[in-house]
Amino acid sequence: MKYSEKVMERFKNTKNMGRIENADGIGKVGNAKCGDVMWIYIKVENNIITECKFETFGCVAAIATSSLATDLVMGKTPEEALEITNKRIVEMLDGLPPEKLHCSVLAEDGIKRAIEDYHRRKQGLSPLPEKEEDEHEHAHDHDEEK
Repeated sequence: MKYSEKVMERFKNTKNMGRIENADGIGKVGNAKCGDVMWIYIKVENNIITECKFETFGCVAAIATSSLATDLVMGKTPEEALEITNKRIVEMLDGLPPEKLHCSVLAEDGIKRAIEDYHRRKQGLSPLPEKEEDEHEHAHDHDEEK
């Protein structure tokens, strides 16, 4: 499988990997059966995402898209971060193989889920429950860009 230089650079020099203790929002997406599982953690201060980290169990593309997505949201408001799309992530990485486009969708969904969780916690609601399975279970077979 051929990855762009930007994907390989991001994979080899991963940024923001790890967990944020006492995160303000956590987004878990993916499915262990499929092979790609991603957690996105955010810390928000004065309505700005000041820290964003990820833990990803998956392929080169999953790790590269997670790393880039975390960089893109830092310094933005949660609302601005919701505008980040998988298409933008793919473009910034100079593309992904068609069978790996679902990794960029996971990164986008992880950001959205972390922000949704942040808003729930801010309203005093319980954290977003983890999904056992999601719509990406068989994404390898029918990937499409959003």
